[in-house]
Amino acid sequence: MDYKIFTANKKTEKIISEYILSRNDIRNKLDRLKMDPRRVNGAHQLHGRLKGKLTCWLGSNIKTIYSINERDKIIIIEAVGTHKVY
Repeated sequence: MDYKIFTANKKTEKIISEYILSRNDIRNKLDRLKMDPRRVNGAHQLHGRLKGKLTCWLGSNIKTIYSINERDKIIIIEAVGTHKVY
């Protein structure tokens, strides 16, 4: 069963919507993320103050930070942007 994607806040929702409108590849990468959020698009665990969260590439210079709720099969996108998103 695929995961569902939600955004953590309106700001993140707005940014990701703008990226989707301007770049078709981002929608495809989000669809791939729903299938396997721990392995696709270069996904990996973060450390330090972001420990417990994951990150992956959505585009050539666009990354996302997200967490996973395994019980409900939900991916919560907390931030999206260039590498400065950290």
